[in-house]
Amino acid sequence: MKTSDFSVLIVDDEPNIRSGLAKGLAGEADRVETASDAEAALDKFEQSTYQLVIADVRLGGKIDGIELLRQLGQTHPQTAVIVITAHGTVETAVDAMRAGAFDFISKPLDLNLVRQQVRKARQHHALRIENQQLRSRLADAGQISNILGTCAAMQDVFHQIRQVATTEATVMIQGESGTGKELIARAVHDLSPRGDGPFVAVNLGAMPESLLESELFGHEKGSFSGASRQKPGCFEQASGGTLFLDEVTEMSAKSQVDLLRVLESGQFIRVGGEQLLSANVRIVSATNKSVQAMIEEGTFREDLFYRLNVIPIEVPSLRQRREDIPLLVEHFLKHFCDRHGRPMKQISPEAMQTLVAAKWPGNVRQLRNVVERMVVTHTDDLIHDHQLPQELQLQASSNAPSATACTLAEAVERCERETISAAMAACDCHRENTAKRLGVSVRTLHYKMSRYGLH
Repeated sequence: MKTSDFSVLIVDDEPNIRSGLAKGLAGEADRVETASDAEAALDKFEQSTYQLVIADVRLGGKIDGIELLRQLGQTHPQTAVIVITAHGTVETAVDAMRAGAFDFISKPLDLNLVRQQVRKARQHHALRIENQQLRSRLADAGQISNILGTCAAMQDVFHQIRQVATTEATVMIQGESGTGKELIARAVHDLSPRGDGPFVAVNLGAMPESLLESELFGHEKGSFSGASRQKPGCFEQASGGTLFLDEVTEMSAKSQVDLLRVLESGQFIRVGGEQLLSANVRIVSATNKSVQAMIEEGTFREDLFYRLNVIPIEVPSLRQRREDIPLLVEHFLKHFCDRHGRPMKQISPEAMQTLVAAKWPGNVRQLRNVVERMVVTHTDDLIHDHQLPQELQLQASSNAPSATACTLAEAVERCERETISAAMAACDCHRENTAKRLGVSVRTLHYKMSRYGLH
């Protein structure tokens, strides 16, 4: 099926309504099919995909329209559902909207109104497809969301993001602190069918165990001291979108059991509550620790690890992608000069050599902070080697003897030259577009092109 196709499934236990809607909507969709109950509708989803479901709340069989809506929300979050309710049943309509319905229509049915709702759903579907295509084009340009990288290691990460984003599989991102794990989680979300839904991030390492259950699952009013009102948890807040669990290995043994139970059943209960709620979320987790070592030590559950680690993504440290440092430096220079109202600055070749050779234990986050410090504290347009933090100069000198430093400088220049040449070719030698693509000023681009003999 083409991504532009728009198919509708009508679910109603009254044959006259099914046939009447099918005929009336024939010109509004590429394909219109019907099912007599929720079970038959779910069976149809095993064989095909529908962009819109129109379902009556009251259906024959064990599953009503609201439960069908909830199940489709878990298995096919990209499918919009319009619920048909009896005249005047406001409470049912509210329940449907809370469960994720695209909209509701009251009986008796007005065919013109139904057609308007279908057109609205089709426009929403087309906009979502257009947004996904735009995100994919941005990803193909060597950048996903706010992540930059041209080295082989980062291109491999980009490839993994593109592959996993279109699925519902859980993802575990592993890498050192400061490597950008949350940015990668956001990229997975942005490129997914859930990209228009919420992205909720929670840092489990900064959460006391006494508050974690309430934070994740919510609580009812009066469930504990200080609970003055009902509060939805992260699972509810992220409904229809992505829940990012950062520092997931910091959870206590009890919290690990609670999370595993939700992942296995797809359901949870608020603290102090009785109602069983569905978790319509995609889970992406992250850690900077060796999970295998923790499993061997008995501090992390192996079964939870297998639930979270369906798709692993390993983020390289900045030391493993030194050829990306010039690109990142230029990007951060432009960002912070714009942010702090400073004229665009440049890095001398010797200073860039030092930045490339430094150890960077704090990874990209540390590099970002260093560049911001240089932008704020130095008035010169050109930042020299001696103006960099002393610890970076010491690291660079200890890591790179003179012969190696020369080779490293050549590697940096070669990387910059190749990056600029590729960008110029992609932009048909249009300098302003090339500068925008590289995230630098036109003046910086002219300086680099002159330096490397590029015309």
